[in-house]
Amino acid sequence: MKFRSDEISSVIQREVERFSPEITRTEVGTVLEIGDGIARVHGLSGVMAGEMVAFKNGVKGIALNLEETSVGVIVLGDYTQIEEGDEVTATGGLLRVPVGDAMIGRVVNPLGEPIDERGPIVTSLTRAIESAAPGIAGRQPVDEPMQTGIKAIDAMVPIGRGQRELIIGDRKTGKTAIAIDTILNQKGTGVICVYVAIAQKESTTAGLVDVLRRHGAMDYTIVVAAGASDPAPLQYIAPYAGCAMAEYFMYEQGKPTLCIYDDLSKQAVAYREVSLLLRRPPGREAYPGDIFYAHSRLLERSAKLANKYVIVPESIKAEDVTEDGGVNKKVYIGVPGAEEAAHDLKASYAQGHKIAKTPTSGGSLTALPIIETLEGEVSAYIPTNVISITDGQIYLQPDLFFAGVRPAIDVGISVSRVGGKAQIAAIRKVAGGLRLDLAAFRELEAFAQLGTDLDKATQAQLDRGYRMVELLKQPQYQPLAAIDQVMSIYAGTTGALDDVPIREVQRFEKEFLEFVKTQRPQLRAALDKEKKMTDAIVADLKAALKDFKASFKYAGKPEAGVVAATAKS
Repeated sequence: MKFRSDEISSVIQREVERFSPEITRTEVGTVLEIGDGIARVHGLSGVMAGEMVAFKNGVKGIALNLEETSVGVIVLGDYTQIEEGDEVTATGGLLRVPVGDAMIGRVVNPLGEPIDERGPIVTSLTRAIESAAPGIAGRQPVDEPMQTGIKAIDAMVPIGRGQRELIIGDRKTGKTAIAIDTILNQKGTGVICVYVAIAQKESTTAGLVDVLRRHGAMDYTIVVAAGASDPAPLQYIAPYAGCAMAEYFMYEQGKPTLCIYDDLSKQAVAYREVSLLLRRPPGREAYPGDIFYAHSRLLERSAKLANKYVIVPESIKAEDVTEDGGVNKKVYIGVPGAEEAAHDLKASYAQGHKIAKTPTSGGSLTALPIIETLEGEVSAYIPTNVISITDGQIYLQPDLFFAGVRPAIDVGISVSRVGGKAQIAAIRKVAGGLRLDLAAFRELEAFAQLGTDLDKATQAQLDRGYRMVELLKQPQYQPLAAIDQVMSIYAGTTGALDDVPIREVQRFEKEFLEFVKTQRPQLRAALDKEKKMTDAIVADLKAALKDFKASFKYAGKPEAGVVAATAKS
């Protein structure tokens, strides 16, 4: 075999021409000490705060403390396999988790790795767990209800899409039950739910996943679980990871999302543990000084994003609308933008054109953080921090819970700062004064326990209060449609239940709703369509209540007051 020198020289010449020098710079350090999920590393002089690093065995970490001679790294995984002297490499980026449609229906750890034994998650999409919250211009007012399916909440402390509503109360008072019922009620609404379990027993989380699966809720839910046995750094980053997974659907697909953080008081404890191990100075209750920032930068990412509008020809389908597809190449943002678009359409493009919303705009992220109190102490450090960040709170009272009033909502200090904007018109109409009436009833009930004689008006107010409390009780995992809530609350607030024995109120409600569904479907359909109490609907509802009461049979012997009231009627 002969070699031709001209061929060899041409190949070498071609390779030399293609060659482009590349210089890569990698920060490499050495583990000085390791323990309790914290590694002290020497040599990463150029690493940034919050940057992800990789240990020799593949475990990831985040650089939190940047000191003169070393870097404090929290280890996101099994730190027992890391030894002194191991190499640590800076990655040059923030920690990212997988996102996308493939995550729906899965149970993952805070790194986005599946832990449900249902195979690998196939997605090429990732998102940084920390990101900036949208600015004022990128938001719009909360005006869409996020129905929980729980009468007491939807009527008195309504939640809107994009709102942050705190659920707060002692241990075992039904906080998680409210969150799970809210997820179940999103079936068929297009809302993507993310449930973040922080420092819960694995058996508890498995039970909740089983409930969601049995009710078909895992079809639109992602569960992020950082168990009680997981290292504190994983418990600390879990809510940020869950928020990032929800943000993908909000920003990239324009969908409404719901994030439940169960619970942030345990995340605060995990952050305190990490901070103390990193030798950060302790403050009040030994929490670090930036614990408020840890929660605020998470909850501020919840928002109702502004709708974006463009003017397009009428022939364009809704799913084909894009931001750069407007006839005047202009994008109109938010409520002011909608008004400007209407003006421009009328002035220049009235014939054959329309205003269309871009499909990827207008998404929302609703946050329901949960905080556990000790002995009802809502003025403690972490509860007051989170109360000041959120747009209202649902306070669950242990005394009510153990008295059988479930959900045990204390209407006195529970509040929603969005209010009627997050309700359909029908619920706003029938439940307008319900919260104040129940608060007055609680005060009156305490006074009546003194055993003093009461006049007829006061006694009537007490009697109706007892029936409204009974009416607002609701079993777990049985969320109620908004239309059914309207009819139920209307029956109570208009006095239709005043002559029904207290023990029969819930049966009356159940059978009345079934009666309307089967015997008066046109009433339910009209209410579902109008979403408000028109004169015709009110008249039909009164007639339905009258007809049903005439056929309603008491299970036991009626109370004396009921007999008298029935005789008068």
